[in-house]
Amino acid sequence: MRILRILTLAILSAGVFALGSASAQTGASDDLAKLMQDERAFYYRENPGTGPRDAPRVVAREMRRVTPQDQTRRSNTIKALLVRLGKIDEAQLDQEGQLNYTLLQYKLKNDLLFLKYRTWRLPLMSDSGFHTSPARMWRAINFQSINDYDAYIARLTDIPRYLKENIANMRLGMAEGFTMPKVVLDGLLPTFRALVVTRAQDSSFYKPFEQMAAGLSASDTAALRKRAKKVIMGEVVPAYTMLAEFIENEYYPSARTSLGASTMPGGAEYYEAMVRYYTTIDISADEVHQLGLNEVARIRSEMESVIKESGFEGSFSDFLTFLRTDPQFYAKSEKELLMTASYIAKLIDGRLPKLFKVLPRQPYGVEAVPAALAPNYTTGRYFGAPLNAPRGGYYWVNTYALDKRPLYNIPALTLHEAVPGHHLQIALAKELENVPQFRLDMYPHAFGEGWGLYSEKLGLELGVYKTPYDHFGRLSYEMWRACRLVIDTGIHAKGWTRDQAIKLLEENSALSTHNIRTEVDRYISWPGQALAYKMGELKLLELRAKATAALGDKFDVRDFHARVMSAGGIPLFLLEERIDSWIAAELER
Repeated sequence: MRILRILTLAILSAGVFALGSASAQTGASDDLAKLMQDERAFYYRENPGTGPRDAPRVVAREMRRVTPQDQTRRSNTIKALLVRLGKIDEAQLDQEGQLNYTLLQYKLKNDLLFLKYRTWRLPLMSDSGFHTSPARMWRAINFQSINDYDAYIARLTDIPRYLKENIANMRLGMAEGFTMPKVVLDGLLPTFRALVVTRAQDSSFYKPFEQMAAGLSASDTAALRKRAKKVIMGEVVPAYTMLAEFIENEYYPSARTSLGASTMPGGAEYYEAMVRYYTTIDISADEVHQLGLNEVARIRSEMESVIKESGFEGSFSDFLTFLRTDPQFYAKSEKELLMTASYIAKLIDGRLPKLFKVLPRQPYGVEAVPAALAPNYTTGRYFGAPLNAPRGGYYWVNTYALDKRPLYNIPALTLHEAVPGHHLQIALAKELENVPQFRLDMYPHAFGEGWGLYSEKLGLELGVYKTPYDHFGRLSYEMWRACRLVIDTGIHAKGWTRDQAIKLLEENSALSTHNIRTEVDRYISWPGQALAYKMGELKLLELRAKATAALGDKFDVRDFHARVMSAGGIPLFLLEERIDSWIAAELER
């Protein structure tokens, strides 16, 4: 009997412990769920026009508020959210809950990082900024009713306030030595006047009124167009005129002549923080610089081999001159360039099942970079769209200066920007099911841009590169990203000049001189971001090699890619953990 009582007590105790453990787990899970809801509610409030994926998208009636007081309020809210997160016992969460915990912590800390360094004092990049994004906001709106157009017009009336707040922030940056370098502004200046028009119909802001919703009456259509024209010419254009005058007469003369971020007050610490942010791993600028030099040497050797394969007789420099100047490598019209990009995109589409089991439902299109942005814009870029938007994603191709847009680069560019690069990765992330809303738009640069560069190499397996020139174009693009590791750290941490950076790319890649200058200015204006591409690609290649060696004949690249994409955009340290756990599970299976 005594033994029976002991066993009974033991069983009861175990049950009580199990109930307690389950209760703790439920409590931690509920606390995290509430915190994630509160974080999204905060995000949607601070970013007008955003909302949950499955909810009807409300057209915002105002622009984002960006005063120093708004930035302080955001910082305090994020700090409070982090305190709440720290009080949740992560060990009590299930596997998916722990993933959500880690990603939310990562996101909040990085949001706080940019507020800490007050990067809102410099809301510009070399090709765009706070002033160009409003001209594109109509693209994410599904205009269906008078209310949609009315809200959009109301938002246009708020643009003068938005621009004035950014001007005030930039004046603060001027006073504190936190400005864009003057050499970058030389190329950016035209974009400020580009939105100053003499007719409303010529304005990017008028685009939604060219073809309006079919359900509107003729009188409603006419009235809305009349209101839009009045607001554009009476409020928007004068606001952009004021902004252009500020940039030309105040900001440009006060801009710094130095290049590197480390030359600004507190800049050295700021740059090291950007290195860690954009690579998503704990690494120093010096380590990145040396890695870049090693990659440059390796890729240069492969390029020499391709030149021999092509049968070209001459030096490496002669071959680059040949590629940059021979008419056979350049489109004769914008249409030809866009058609080439479109054909390669569709060619890749049909071959994707060889490497992927899961493909996105959202389509994408190909179009030219808008003329107002093109002169100082990158070669190509991807722009996504909400799943409920009236359009899919878009792969932009720069058709400005056709003699600087070689066709042998188009295969690699398309693989990177469209599929299996940015469109495939971003669209799949948006289509994730049963994940918190904050994860649907997560885009750690090393993951996203690393995937884009890794996708260029997948073109070898997909049979996209047909000629030695195509192969050299891919290697030239890879060299471009390797040089970024050297140039970004060289400029922002080692005192490199702009000419040094240009020379490195001119001597080692087939990029045109125009593209090289545009790219170098981009690295100057965006400290650290250029590191994401090569660092992310190297990690993906490392993890694929690890999985291949561990699994041998059991390795299926389609399963590997599915695992890489399974959580959406994630930092590299977390990607490595997930691939390691997948390898272990595959071995056990």
